[in-house]
Amino acid sequence: MLDVLIKNGMIVDGTNVAPRPGDVGIRDGRIVAIGKISEPAAETVDATGRLVTPGFVDPHTHYDAQLFWDPTAAPSNQHGVTSVIAGNCGFTLAPIRERDADYTRRMMAQVEGMPLWALKDGAPWTWSTFGEYLNALTGNIAVNAAFMVGHCALRRWVLGSDFARASTDSELEQIKELLPESLRAGGLGLSTTRLAGHTDGDGVEAPSFWASEHEVVELARIVGQYEGTSLELTTDGCVSRFSDAEVELMAKMSEVSGRALNWNVLRANLETQVTLRHQLRPSQRARELGGRVVALSLPAIADMNKSFRPYCALWRLPPWPEVLNLEVEERIKQLQDPAVRERLSASAVGSSAAHLANFGSYLIGDVYSAENEQYRNRKVASIAAEQGVDVFTALIDIVSRDKLQTVLWLLPDDDTDGDCEVRRQLWGDPDVMPGGSDAGAHLDRFLGANYPTAFLADTLRGRKLVPLERAIHMMTDTPARFFGLTDRGRIELGYHADLLVLDPETVGSAPVRAMFDLPGEAKRLTADSRGIERVYVNGRLTIIDGQSTGDLPGTVLRSGRDTSHAVGAVA
Repeated sequence: MLDVLIKNGMIVDGTNVAPRPGDVGIRDGRIVAIGKISEPAAETVDATGRLVTPGFVDPHTHYDAQLFWDPTAAPSNQHGVTSVIAGNCGFTLAPIRERDADYTRRMMAQVEGMPLWALKDGAPWTWSTFGEYLNALTGNIAVNAAFMVGHCALRRWVLGSDFARASTDSELEQIKELLPESLRAGGLGLSTTRLAGHTDGDGVEAPSFWASEHEVVELARIVGQYEGTSLELTTDGCVSRFSDAEVELMAKMSEVSGRALNWNVLRANLETQVTLRHQLRPSQRARELGGRVVALSLPAIADMNKSFRPYCALWRLPPWPEVLNLEVEERIKQLQDPAVRERLSASAVGSSAAHLANFGSYLIGDVYSAENEQYRNRKVASIAAEQGVDVFTALIDIVSRDKLQTVLWLLPDDDTDGDCEVRRQLWGDPDVMPGGSDAGAHLDRFLGANYPTAFLADTLRGRKLVPLERAIHMMTDTPARFFGLTDRGRIELGYHADLLVLDPETVGSAPVRAMFDLPGEAKRLTADSRGIERVYVNGRLTIIDGQSTGDLPGTVLRSGRDTSHAVGAVA
């Protein structure tokens, strides 16, 4: 007898073939029958008029801490994500010495926008090694989760607080011993950051920023010794324009390891189309050396806001960190200096992240002073015109009155037909993979976790940039093969039963809203799903009609055991 029989659905199996009618049978967490099935089942689901697809795989998340206080990985789970890759950008919670717990929490709060009180009270912090961290999650999560090994954690373990320098030969040997220990425990590979805007709680660049290129390459070489692993890197060029040195480093890391490297995130619109070919140079150079580099690119526009108080994308505008890393009162004082304002404004407009400098289009959201109430839900350009000042001055005056807490919404200006055509063409490039949600990070500033349903809504009822089977393939089989997830990402006999039943007429994302349900009643952004009727993880029902069942059937995916040599890796 089957455990579950899903009957009369339209199967989109993840392999980029056309949808076909059929049934899917599940037993002991696996797909055991596909087609016309007459075998009895303990539970039968009528999927007439519904799509049956593999669960989505999100290749870039930061659920490392959230899974302890929210084992469901909300809201990703509500939007059909059944497997997540975490531990990205060089930041992980293990390995860790007890002395470094406070440092790590403050760094994660600064660089990934995780509320400090949620980090402190929401996770047990009972582990030391990477394996102990994975064990703490085993059996306690509703999604499948794989974790990269963060370079920052490795350097902090060995160098302690004296990390703002290159490692000595002796220290590098210790790091090279610690990484294999973490990979043997199940780490998915190595993630590292060389982004100057990634600073710790003291405003100092993160530990891996200071590593020599020799160290990074040597660690990549070690990753290549372990089955089912990969590399992930964040560098200044990821948010601006790659330098020749960055191109060579990324390609070299893939070459020496024989493993694929991915980076986040490639912005694709009319504004950036002239630089897209340049940003794919690491992929071209990697192929020349026998390696592979892949860029992540979100297939849907994410809702995001900014603030001059907690870390956000504004820190990426050089030389803004010189001011934004100051204490709040001194920061306000500097921002109110006309000379400083002029310098920051000019540098922003002329930077490679100039899309952040369209200050007039910012929409004022939550405000925290009586004087600013009149500006709530108004564009800065309108306020500036009313006051007879330039837009940046108007903006700084508003945020200063709120002690920099003002919520600033960035309204999308890259959703034209031309922008979407650039994206459509980009998605046909084998060096580009959909993803980059950052789910689990920047909880009160950014929501990318709903990209699967937003993309499907556009695919089925919007611009229809790609066929349905292609959209499903992009979010299931493509990332599963890249990371070498064994028997996941497809509806295929013998595969794990990570499955969705969804309504093609209604699937999509509800509007973004704020909730105050984190530990310490901290704020986060979320969005309910629409049309996601059932989600199965390893054959067990985790979502019904968009809501969690409370079941926790997820697997902590360990390299070598749950992953094999990836398609994304070098043959």
